Amino acid sequence: MNALKHIGVIMDGNRRLAKRLMKNPWKGHEYGANKVKDFLKWCHELGIKCITLYAFSIQNFNRPKREFNYLMKLFEREFLDICNKNHEAHKYKVRIKALGRINLLPKKVQMAIKKAEQATKNYNKFLLNFAIAYGGQEEIVDAIKKIALKVKKGLIKPASINESLVKKSLYTNGQPYPDLIIRTGGEKRVSNFMLWQGAYSELYFIDKMWPEITKRDFMKAIKDFEKRQRRFGK
Repeated sequence: MNALKHIGVIMDGNRRLAKRLMKNPWKGHEYGANKVKDFLKWCHELGIKCITLYAFSIQNFNRPKREFNYLMKLFEREFLDICNKNHEAHKYKVRIKALGRINLLPKKVQMAIKKAEQATKNYNKFLLNFAIAYGGQEEIVDAIKKIALKVKKGLIKPASINESLVKKSLYTNGQPYPDLIIRTGGEKRVSNFMLWQGAYSELYFIDKMWPEITKRDFMKAIKDFEKRQRRFGK
């Protein structure tokens, strides 16, 4: 049986579900935020130690202004809610970490993220990453910039640049690569999500929109993963 240490999720379909229900796009995002809470409980029951949720991409900054503003308020509210001692993050000892170009987000959202990270910084039982203002290509670019700066300062030589150094320069430094990446919404692509880390991740696609998935859908993905033979190029 394959060990599942880290699972990544591309939470797609919030807007399409809202459209199908003839509601405003931001209502779909609200449904999606509620589904996150259910999903985390399912992962906790299975003992999955690391989770990365693709919450907001670099490309999502081009969303209509009204939808963007609602999303930012939703992020601010959800991260501040994590600071509440009654939140599940404290019950299960979950450390919160944001991955991405956080400096591009509105100041209030940045502050909410910092508060959530600070409130959970001493937990080490579980890790929950929110990929927000995130892009896989952009993450690799940022890693290259870090390495280039070290070369410029004479701290390392170009010849010493290898996979291990790049890994340490990514947002996920110190974390295991995702074993499984799930995408909801019926689309079959990774959409700039964890391009380096997901090189050998198993992929699983669900046709249902993110807010619609059930525990049964999730367990089907887990069982499918457990049956696969992970060769890593062998």
